[in-house]
Amino acid sequence: MVEIPDGLIEAQVTYNGDAGREFIAALPGRAARFLERWGLRRTGPVMHGVTALVLPVERADGSGAVLKLVAVDEESVGEPVALRAWAGEGCVRLLEHDVDTGTLLLERLDEGRDLAALAREDARQAVVVVGELLARLTAVPAPAGLRGLGGMAAGMLEEVPRALGQLVEARDRRVLKDCAAAVAEVVGEPGDRLLHWDLHYENVLAGRREPWLAIDPKPLAGDPGFDLMPAIVNNFRAGDVRWRFDLLTEVAGLDRERARAWTLGRVLQNCLWDVADGEERLDEDQLTVAEVLMGR
Repeated sequence: MVEIPDGLIEAQVTYNGDAGREFIAALPGRAARFLERWGLRRTGPVMHGVTALVLPVERADGSGAVLKLVAVDEESVGEPVALRAWAGEGCVRLLEHDVDTGTLLLERLDEGRDLAALAREDARQAVVVVGELLARLTAVPAPAGLRGLGGMAAGMLEEVPRALGQLVEARDRRVLKDCAAAVAEVVGEPGDRLLHWDLHYENVLAGRREPWLAIDPKPLAGDPGFDLMPAIVNNFRAGDVRWRFDLLTEVAGLDRERARAWTLGRVLQNCLWDVADGEERLDEDQLTVAEVLMGR
């Protein structure tokens, strides 16, 4: 019997309600089914995020892998598509995929060593690692059918007037309007690269065939500049924003002005999410990133 961590149960019930309860209830049977179907033997304790239960396993040939049992949503539905397109170049390898349930069998990386540990020792080198991975990942054209940045950005711009009416501080309204203006300038050219969209330090693990590999993409078709924000706000320090942005754009080979506009788009997205959750003030870190990139 597979034990279900309390953290996963709480997250699924909080965010998905009855659907989350159904997902949790089905997990033990689903895990048993795929352990048998793919000839797997469990080799370690369960791991989890917000939307998935992960089991370390050994395959019939003795190689290590992880079984990822996912509550598929809009963000994760494209994960197997992206992993196939990248084919292990800069990211974890996809070994098996069940279309009906979204269950994945993935290459085993070192879950005990993520990029956050390197960042605590050498923040600049951690940013370089992310920039190099982004250069490789976004070199691949987005496969057909993935959600696109263009539609996402247009939807954000439509939400701005309502959000402005909810904010109580003049500074917050000014930043939101300026971010929206930056996005409006590039929304007609959203890009066609395959984006990871969630490349924070804990989604970069040490590997055997390469020093660092990306995991857990939330794939999107768009401009690489939209992928910089996680590495800018990880272990956030206001004084790091400028050099992190400059280093990321340099290492990834991006047009600086387009990257600036799409990073402001990421700030806009985060702030709109907060407003939708009922916030009347914007997050200070998000405000700082926007103001630094706008030269204030």
